[in-house]
Amino acid sequence: MAAGSADQDFPEATFAPSAREALRQSLTAENIAQEAAYLRAEGRASFERPYGLAWLFQLVAELREWDDPQAREMGCELASAGRGCIGTAEGLASQAFVSRANRRAFADRFCSGPNARLCTGNGNRGFADLLVSKARQFYLGDKSCPLEYEPSGEDFLSPCLGEADLMRRVLPSPEFGHWLRSFLPQISPARNGAWLQPVVSPDPSDPKLAHLDGLNLSRAWMLEGIAAGLHEGDKRLPRILAVAEQHKRAGLAAVTGKHYEGGHWLGSFAVYLVTSRGTSQKWRR
Repeated sequence: MAAGSADQDFPEATFAPSAREALRQSLTAENIAQEAAYLRAEGRASFERPYGLAWLFQLVAELREWDDPQAREMGCELASAGRGCIGTAEGLASQAFVSRANRRAFADRFCSGPNARLCTGNGNRGFADLLVSKARQFYLGDKSCPLEYEPSGEDFLSPCLGEADLMRRVLPSPEFGHWLRSFLPQISPARNGAWLQPVVSPDPSDPKLAHLDGLNLSRAWMLEGIAAGLHEGDKRLPRILAVAEQHKRAGLAAVTGKHYEGGHWLGSFAVYLVTSRGTSQKWRR
């Protein structure tokens, strides 16, 4: 997925041909049919749900937005794997999410890998309406998120910022601005001093502690998204954008590839950030 984003935004880069080739080898009708068959098998209802399935939705969304013949071909492969629309890999993933959402009675606020936010552009209005409804049900009444409790020892996503970035995709801008005032009062311009500091991984070679380098990147991306959900004259914007820039500098400085523990995934977070992926998109206005 990061390969597709990079080639789409930097088509003349030296890595573009190899990125395209990597996608071509992976996204074949045969490979995708095998993945769909695996998802259909007995006992797989909760497989990679929601984390891996959310990556699939993101891949589909990026292929559909990418105006390129190869991207359209790969998107068709994803849409034609299996028997009929409901048999597609994307359709199976949608079924899994709908089943989970309909049975979930409580909000999930632990923000690590298995609970990364869903990002979908599959054009399924019923599916999108369900996600919006559940977001409102679970999070609309939340207040005073304890941002000072973050981070935990190995976060690579912020529970508080993740929830706020979700709600800015769901709520109209005036309603989001009002909700954010109660949810993150720490951002108020009436408050003095720093309200969120970048973190430093004590050991980037440790597979769990390396998550903290990714936290800086995801925080910066989410903060820019939150800012995009507010009106231009909102007095909180300078505080939000200043902290986003601090996290951006710290996060990008860690994308070195020196250690596999971070090198194999930090680049995808960096691509989201530098391409402003999703920061101007909302499910509903």
